[in-house]
Amino acid sequence: MTSTHHAPVPLTRPARLRPGARVAVVAPSGPVVGERLDAGLDILRGWDLDPIVMPHVRDRHPEFGYLAGGDEGRARDLQEAWCDPSVDAVLCARGGYGAQRMVDLLDWDAMRAAGPKVFVGYSDVTALHEAFAVRLGLSTLYGPMVSAATFLKDDPTQRSLRTTLFAPESALTLGLESARPMVGGRARGVTVGGCLALLAAGLGTPHSRASVRGGLLLIEDVGEEDYRIDRILTQLLRSGWLDGVAGVVLGSWEECGPYERVRAVLYERLAPLGVPVVEHFGFGHCAPSLTMPLGVPAVLDAGAGTLTLEVPATA
Repeated sequence: MTSTHHAPVPLTRPARLRPGARVAVVAPSGPVVGERLDAGLDILRGWDLDPIVMPHVRDRHPEFGYLAGGDEGRARDLQEAWCDPSVDAVLCARGGYGAQRMVDLLDWDAMRAAGPKVFVGYSDVTALHEAFAVRLGLSTLYGPMVSAATFLKDDPTQRSLRTTLFAPESALTLGLESARPMVGGRARGVTVGGCLALLAAGLGTPHSRASVRGGLLLIEDVGEEDYRIDRILTQLLRSGWLDGVAGVVLGSWEECGPYERVRAVLYERLAPLGVPVVEHFGFGHCAPSLTMPLGVPAVLDAGAGTLTLEVPATA
């Protein structure tokens, strides 16, 4: 099991996908729009994948409209998909909120016994990425979700995921032309991160690491105003979670207010760490959105605006 007290180590990578691979779609968080899900499934079929939709994906929670069905059903879908030997990958339908509520209902011993497979999602799915890293020692993909508008409408977003799944050696150097240094320099480490608010919300839980010392931290968020981003970063700084981080890669900050205000907070809180920081990297709640592997050793070159993986994201 991955230690929660040492530098992030390279995690076990899943096998790449082959044509005809069976992929299960789950909804661990918010409710799914049926037409969007259907459109996303069509894209996957166009990639010669065989998508199956787990039983509770189209559910709605009877009381809490922000959840796709009950916690037990959402957890059962993920667990059964992961433990099904015929399934090669588990893809999330959408984020929103709710993964934290079901993560403790998963049988981590059974999932560990099932072995590695591809797991993809972003946003609220961060809670699961952290759990897969800490509890299973598995590398995962912070990438687009099957019913997300960016995935349905944006070709570069689709291409990034498809390449990562099928031909990962073609996606060793990540970065969009928009990327630029906030703090210059180069750093090496294992990638870790996700949605900023969810990383903070995991502090003190059984699925959170004590710090990201030695790691390359990838963070983005959506709908968080400047003072809330300040509050979250301050919590991570005060808790020691950011102590010794090797470098920081900033994705999108959609609907977080004017970027110059967000940027001022990010710079003021992160620059004193004295490590390379790159902004506008192009992942998260944006289009195009790169698929970012978590748990993989990489080199960050802030000046060049690139993150170069030392091994392909999938084996």
